[in-house]
Amino acid sequence: MAQALVQSAPPVTYPARRRFSPEEFRRLCREGFFGEERVELIQGEIVQMAPTGPEHSTTNDRAGRRLILLLADKPYYVRIQNPLSLGDSEPVPDIAVVPGKPEDYREAHPSSALLVIEIADTSLEYDRTVKAGVYASAGIPEYWIVNLVERVVEVYREPTQTGCRSVHLTTVEESISPLFEPNLRIDVKGLLG
Repeated sequence: MAQALVQSAPPVTYPARRRFSPEEFRRLCREGFFGEERVELIQGEIVQMAPTGPEHSTTNDRAGRRLILLLADKPYYVRIQNPLSLGDSEPVPDIAVVPGKPEDYREAHPSSALLVIEIADTSLEYDRTVKAGVYASAGIPEYWIVNLVERVVEVYREPTQTGCRSVHLTTVEESISPLFEPNLRIDVKGLLG
């Protein structure tokens, strides 16, 4: 009786991913490599941004204008769809509140923020996982997701290297006070529309 030879399959190998530094990413953007494509650098990888639908755009405009008006006399700058420089990531949040004024960031994007807000419909799961992790590991003290799917605002606080210890859902009947301005009350209904 002949003995069958048992061969083991060769180990599975995957090609290495090419990671980019923020400097390389910025150079590619400056040189027009991506054309009109909306991209951001997330944990060293270039990621295509989700398309923005009409409700997303309108909500972003409304929330951004509201924050600009509420913080007009404060020492903060509201950035709308502009990058943050967070280690190996350069996300482009829908809204970021940073200390100072626009002139403070003429030479470099902010490396932190007091509050980051993402408007989410199609990107909801990505914003809850990947984006939340990027912002938490960068030490952003507060991250809000204006959740257009479930009509709530998700408030993430107490960042750690792996996520946030505190997550609270606020409904349209409630208001939120940002950590950096605890006396300021922002109606969720005003954010969601």
